[in-house]
Amino acid sequence: MINVSGSLALGFLFALTVESDVLPAEVRGPLMIGFLGAYTTFSTLMLESWRLLEDGAVVVAVANLVGSSALGIAAVVVGLLLGRVIA
Repeated sequence: MINVSGSLALGFLFALTVESDVLPAEVRGPLMIGFLGAYTTFSTLMLESWRLLEDGAVVVAVANLVGSSALGIAAVVVGLLLGRVIA
């Protein structure tokens, strides 16, 4: 959920800072790279997927990786749409 919520927030902030200039460009780096970059690291996803593989749960590990990626992309799209509507 961290990666999904971070993807949503990243899409939202991208729409507000890059596409519509609602937020100044100076906040883009600190918010998008600094805060959200620290918030949504994929290290936990990778570690948990690796642990599932080690435990022999290959299907669950692949589902974890594919599902997280799909939800992350969907959250970015929703965030972009929300940001565009508000802007």
